[in-house]
Order: sequence, then structure tokens, then C-alpha cells
Amino acid sequence: MSTGLIKSINISRKKGGKKYPVSRAVVCSEGIEGDGHSGNWHRQVSLLSYESIQSFNIEAEKKIKKTSGNRQKYTGFGDFGENITTEGIDLSSLKIGDRLFIYDGSVKVNSGRRTDSDGISGVMEAGNDGSRSGDDSLSGHPVILEVTQVGKECLSPCRIYYRVGFCIMPQEGIFCKVIKKGLIKIGYKVSY
Repeated sequence: MSTGLIKSINISRKKGGKKYPVSRAVVCSEGIEGDGHSGNWHRQVSLLSYESIQSFNIEAEKKIKKTSGNRQKYTGFGDFGENITTEGIDLSSLKIGDRLFIYDGSVKVNSGRRTDSDGISGVMEAGNDGSRSGDDSLSGHPVILEVTQVGKECLSPCRIYYRVGFCIMPQEGIFCKVIKKGLIKIGYKVSY
């Protein structure tokens, strides 16, 4: 099992642009509440790694210095339109059908990459003392997302492409549908 954490949660009511960081969000059956990409389709929640954003910034700065001598403005959380920015988990190894578990420290998730016969992968348990922490009725159990798409086809270049000359979401973005809803917060663990 690979485990990282949520570095940022990002939402926007409109599709196609920058998303803005929030400290917590409710994942409902159609995606993240208040986000323009939620709905009855296969790309309800998008993820991108913080490591990918850091690499992008290094490469963008090199390219801009070569062409114009100007420094690249930092590209940060939500700039690529991702809902969840992760840290410390290798999203590039995910395949369609893999399940991601998002949870706080009071929940143990014994999961693998395969789904069992009832469609829910892994075993979810309360913490060792039997308690479930959280300030909300939606906390205390993992949010479960299933990978439905790796990367995406951009029909027209996005504003990041125009500003820098390339974008990473088409190659490194992960898109999921919601299997189990709940509350997510910055710092929650992400496992597969």
C-alpha cells in the first residue's frame, strides 16, 4: 500500500479555470460540493501531485529564462484545475479501476489495488481505541474514489499552456468517480 497526504483541496464553481484552496470539503456522490466538475459523469474529482507542480515550476522557469529572461510566477495549488493536490504518493502508478482511500489518522485502511466482490476494496476500521475522530457526521470513515481516467486530452490549450508553453494535467492528472462520500481535510491521508 502506498500512502501520502492531501496538501491542498481546491474548488471553483466554474469549469475550465483555476480552482481556489479551501481547508476542508464534502465529497458527495457526484464529486466535491460546490465544484463545477461535480456531476453524474466519470471525472467527478481530479488529483495532481505536489511533486508534479514543483517539477513543472522548475522546467517552466528554465524555459521562460531561455526565451524572455523573465522569472516564472509560481504556479500553485488549483492552478491546473485539480481538486486535490497530494504529496508523497505516486499517482503515476495508478491505473483505471484502482481505488484511492482518503481518511484521517483515526481510521485504519487495509487496502490493495484490487476490488472485492461487493465493489468496495479494503477493510475500514476505527482507530485502536475504537473511537472515530472528527467534528462532522461525515468523518470517521474513508472517502473512496475510483480512478476512471489517467491524463486527459485538451481540445484547446489552457491558460497555463499559453503563459508557459506547456501543461502537465494532460499527462499527470488523475480523474476519479466517487464510490464512498465523506469529509476531507488538508493533511488527511491518501492511500491505494
